[in-house]
Amino acid sequence: MAAVTVSPKYQVVIPLAARASLGIRPGQKLQVIVYGGQLRLIPVQPMRAVRGSLKGIGADVDRDADRF
Repeated sequence: MAAVTVSPKYQVVIPLAARASLGIRPGQKLQVIVYGGQLRLIPVQPMRAVRGSLKGIGADVDRDADRF
């Protein structure tokens, strides 16, 4: 596990091993979440990258017909 230092401008450098394992590229967006006293950086995935990730959910469900 690598430690990072916060700069005077509140910037940190993500260590190479972490960037490589998550495939983080320059300019990529990260979602910042504070959870349970921890700061979490979650890579934002484009919608095309997550397409099909919820296999098994049926498209035949009438979702909004009985809502109102």
